[in-house]
Amino acid sequence: MAMNFSPSTPMGSIYQQKPKILLSLQPPQGSKNVSCGAASHYVKLEVRLRASAAKPPVVKHLLQKRRVLRCATIEEIEAEKSFIEEDVKERMEKTVDTVRSSFNSIRTGRSNPAMLDKIEVEYYGAPTNLKSIAQISTPDASSLLVKPYDKSALKAIEKAIVNSDLGMTPNNDGEVIRLAIPQLTSERRKELSKIVAKQAEEGKVALRNVRRDAIKSYEKLEKEKKLSEDNVKDLSSDLQKVTDEYMKKIDSLYKQKEKELLTV
Repeated sequence: MAMNFSPSTPMGSIYQQKPKILLSLQPPQGSKNVSCGAASHYVKLEVRLRASAAKPPVVKHLLQKRRVLRCATIEEIEAEKSFIEEDVKERMEKTVDTVRSSFNSIRTGRSNPAMLDKIEVEYYGAPTNLKSIAQISTPDASSLLVKPYDKSALKAIEKAIVNSDLGMTPNNDGEVIRLAIPQLTSERRKELSKIVAKQAEEGKVALRNVRRDAIKSYEKLEKEKKLSEDNVKDLSSDLQKVTDEYMKKIDSLYKQKEKELLTV
């Protein structure tokens, strides 16, 4: 006997049934006991169950969220390589500039305005670089002259110089500040030479770190199949050459500073 699904049958109960249950409800071929109403209900149910079984809600959600993968273009790969190379040079330049600034702040027996580069003055409640609020000049080889743009800052400038590690006593005459550069003793020169050597080595370590980061970026591109192993080797070799160039710049700065310190 065929079973009729009445229109009042809850749709939730229909969707909970498994498709294989429909097979047991299918009337035998040639049966005349199936009414048009029952057949129409059966057809509707079969279509809905098959559609639901084919693409349940979870599968539909996954299909919508599925990412479409594509190969990167040559232009995109070149752009990534260029970005890495530019970042390397920018960071290495900053490293060399930092080393140069550190060297300049170490005084020798001769006057140099750069000796005051790291002096910070408490100006209107905020730490301010001395060079931005005063003009610094060298009247002779053994003195510095500091002329503030605002005379009210003289006391603050004098205090900042006294509290620094320059080892100089400022002479404030109410208009300008004069600094006499004391001669370095042989022992002090050797101490400063060691400090300079340490700063140079720290600069080289910073350059190696930049190189290391760049190689990691190249290896990442290799894992993403954007670069081959040979590409990475060639790029790493070029990177080493750039690193060596900046290493030489630091060596040159160090030798120059060491010569200044040891020259009496």
